[in-house]
Parts: sequence; structure tokens; C-alpha cells
Amino acid sequence: MTNISRRELLTTFLGAPLALAACSRPANLPEGEIVGQNVELGHSLREGRSFEVPASNWTTRKIAIVGGGIAGLTAAWKIKNSGIDDFVVLELEKQAGGTSRSESASPVGYPWGAHYLPVPFPENRELNSLLDEMSLLEDGKVKEEFLCREPEERLFYKGRWYEGLYLHAGESDDDKRQYAEFQRQIDYWVNWRDNAGKRAFVVPVANCSTDTEATSLDRITFADWLRQRGFSSERLLWYCDYACRDDYGLRLEQTSAWAGLFYFCSRVRKSGDESQPFITFPEGNGRFVNHFLAAVKDHVLTSHGVVSIVPGETNVSVICVAGDEIRGITCEKVIFASPVFTAPYVIRGFAGEAGFASQDFEHNAWFVANLFLKDRPRQRFARDFPLAWDNVLYDSPSLGYVNATHQAGIDYGPTILSYYYPMCAEANGRTRLFDYGWRDIADVCLTDLARAHPDIRELTTRIDVMRWGHAMISPRPNFIWSGVREKAMAPFRNIHFAHTDLSGMALFEEAFYHGLRAAAEVTKKGTSIEVLGPLNPTF
Repeated sequence: MTNISRRELLTTFLGAPLALAACSRPANLPEGEIVGQNVELGHSLREGRSFEVPASNWTTRKIAIVGGGIAGLTAAWKIKNSGIDDFVVLELEKQAGGTSRSESASPVGYPWGAHYLPVPFPENRELNSLLDEMSLLEDGKVKEEFLCREPEERLFYKGRWYEGLYLHAGESDDDKRQYAEFQRQIDYWVNWRDNAGKRAFVVPVANCSTDTEATSLDRITFADWLRQRGFSSERLLWYCDYACRDDYGLRLEQTSAWAGLFYFCSRVRKSGDESQPFITFPEGNGRFVNHFLAAVKDHVLTSHGVVSIVPGETNVSVICVAGDEIRGITCEKVIFASPVFTAPYVIRGFAGEAGFASQDFEHNAWFVANLFLKDRPRQRFARDFPLAWDNVLYDSPSLGYVNATHQAGIDYGPTILSYYYPMCAEANGRTRLFDYGWRDIADVCLTDLARAHPDIRELTTRIDVMRWGHAMISPRPNFIWSGVREKAMAPFRNIHFAHTDLSGMALFEEAFYHGLRAAAEVTKKGTSIEVLGPLNPTF
């Protein structure tokens, strides 16, 4: 806990003007708590402690999967579907799912992180097969009930709500010209193909072109790319900055230009088309977690923190802490589905032999707060754009909130708002995030939202907060196409890697891809998996 004043706290998170105004009003707070992550055990790995396993606490498995996020659960699902039952998933937390975790509640469930999946292109056969297995498809297309319903997005600016995330209200002729030119630049890269017919930007990243015209974009920041092309419109720069904060937890000047363009290009089939629509549920991507768990739940051990992995000549020893016990598993293969930066602390011999610097895999910190409201905030003006699925505040460093009841078609009465705040504006954001307690973070959430909803404090009955210290991989310049990702994908003895880190993009599709790839490797079904077919140059 810090000893800073309330004004200092709010200034740090929300800026001085809002802090000054807010501090003239009492900080009434509802009930709530910090939930989630086992930070203590995670940090203990840095201490290099040794762990002795009693002889009676050893078991054997063919395959052990370390990490129960989307990549690990995908691998487990694929292994199970291949006919292998002798495997185990070891998850540090009390609940599997990683940043796709969710909770059940009334009137609906709600997410603790990832909350949508863009409709995949038809060529992404494996992912479409999953959607079909989940009964989300009809005649090969996603059923309308699972596509984000209207209104989808709105933006709060100078006291009013407007439709969409790009601010058209009050734009100048120069704003219009620059926005149109930006769209032309996006169209260029959407249509671009290399000599093999590959796109510059497509999901998963493994199918992107490696041509230098595209990959050289990784050497500069997105801010520099925009500046070099003469883009100076405040609202266009805000829009691009929001995109970077939303998908990467980074600011414009921190994000690779390649990653910035990936956001706008990778899910547009051809120029002139809209980006692929969103598949979403009240509980967000927790729906996918629950589907995987329904298939492999008997193989998942939660509250099992892996503290040591020792590769041998023919097998691997995995040591984990489960409550007060130290347990060991001897297995033939391991899938390491945890963040790459943790590998040197867990895998014996990895730091000296891996052939790449795991510290190159940088992560950023977030917090997510779920606010339980007894009723909807009052609409301030009759002409305001109504409550949407995604609700963003233009002048806020947060990402605003997602309305959990929206997709369920519940438009009145109690609801749950999932508020997202990336710590990209904070120096030493991860350390500082864990300096703040529940009261601090709850006050930040309510103060921020009060600029759009003056009645938010009286409507909120509870706030629970999840602090994600290593929420997502950071696609900073000179990372994605530096070669380090490719090195990290190579197995280390009989340990195989599966995580969104290996794409440089913390996206469901990337976790799914790497889970499939690692499952194919350990089951000897082939050492790679193609989830997109050949890309037609007219695609």
C-alpha cells in the first residue's frame, strides 16, 4: 500500500484536472475485494528455491501441460481428441483460463479479461471447426445470436455520447482528409501480397509474409510511421493510440508500426470491406474456456504451481506446489504454455542453452474491475447515443467498459460493467499496480466513470478487481520480426512451447494456433499445423 494522498492517486491515474474536481467530493465506496492471481508463488520462483518431492508424491503421465490458459487448454483439447488420455494440465491459479477467465453471476456472467473473438476467415479451418463443435455455426456461418448486437460501440466526448470509436462529431475538413488518407494506407496493406501470394497481415501471425517490405515496419514505432506520412489530426492519432492500448496495452510511441497496422489490416478480407464482426458472450471468452474444460476437466489440476522442470534423456520431471504439498510428475513430454519469460526460472538448464534472451519477451500490466450496478446510469441528454456493448471515454487513459448484459439482450435493470485499465502510461506500471490496494483502484474506477455517469457511485453496489501483472506480450519495435520468436518456438529437449508470446500478439487466435501446434508436436501428428489454407492473391 502506498501513502500517497487521494489527489496524488487520482492525478497519477486520471490526470490533475479530474483529480482536483473529484477531491471536492467524498470517496464513497461500495463493497468489494482484490481477486485472482497467486502473486506470491509466482514471485518465489525468482528466489531460486529448491524443492524436494517425497517419494510417495511422484506420479507418471505421458504428457504434462504447464499452464491452463487458452494455449494450454487448446493443447489439452486437441490431445484428448487425438485419443490420448494420459495427460495432465497444471494450473497455478484456482481457476483455469488465464486472461480469458470469467465468473458466473446474476443476471449474467462476466469476463475478467478477453471478451470477444473476431469471426475467423473461412480458411482458418481448425478455428471454424471449434466454433462448429460449440454449435455457434449454421450453414458455415456464425449464428446471428452470437454476433455482437447493436449498438456495438460508443464514445464519450465533452459531455456527450457519440456512435462508434472514431470521433466524427465536429471534425474539420483536414480531419476528414487525413482520416480518408489513413484508410487509403490501410487499403494498400490489406491488398498487398508478396511473390508467394501471402498477405502482410493476417491471423495467425505464422501465415504473415516475411517479405522485408512488410517486416521492416517492425523497426519503427507506429507513432513514427504516422508522423512520416504527415498524419497530425488529434482525433486520428487518438484513434490509433486507443487501438494500441486496446490490443497491446501500449501507447503509439511504444508500439511497433507493424503491430499497429496489424490491428487495422489483419481481419479485413479485402479493401472496402468492414473488419470481421465480433463473436461475444456476456462472460466473454470464458465461453471458450468452459467449452475446453467440459472436454478435459478430469485432466486439469488447479492450484498446482509448477516450480521446477528438469529435462532428462528420455523423460521430464515436473515439480509443483499444491497447497502444503510438493508433488512430482514424470512424463515423456511437456508443453510449456506459460509466458516465455518464466522459462529460465522454471526449466533447468534453459537459461544457458536456449539460444535466445527470454527477457526480450516483455509484458505489460493491467487491471480489470467488475462493477455491479443495481440499475443503469441515467442518460444525461435525450440525443445521447445509448448504452452500447463497448463504451469508451475519449479523455480517459482507461479503455472504458464493456456492458455484460448487452449480448444477453437485457437492456434494463441491474448490470455488470467490466472496466479495463492498461498501465502503459505508468512508469514501472507493474510494480506500481501492486502498490495500490482495493480502495485505491475502486476510487479510480468510480472517479473516471463519473465524468460520463454522475450517478455511478450511488448505483454501484460492489466492485471486484483483478490485477494482471503480466497481462499481455508487448509488440514493441524490433521484437516481432527480430528472430527471437522463431527461436523460442523450437523445442528445448523434450519440452515444447505454446503461448501467445510466440506470436507477439496476445490474441485468442494466436493462443489457439500455438496450442494446436504444440499438441501436434508432442503427439507426433506432425511438427507443424496449418490453420489457414493457401492464400489466394485475390483473397
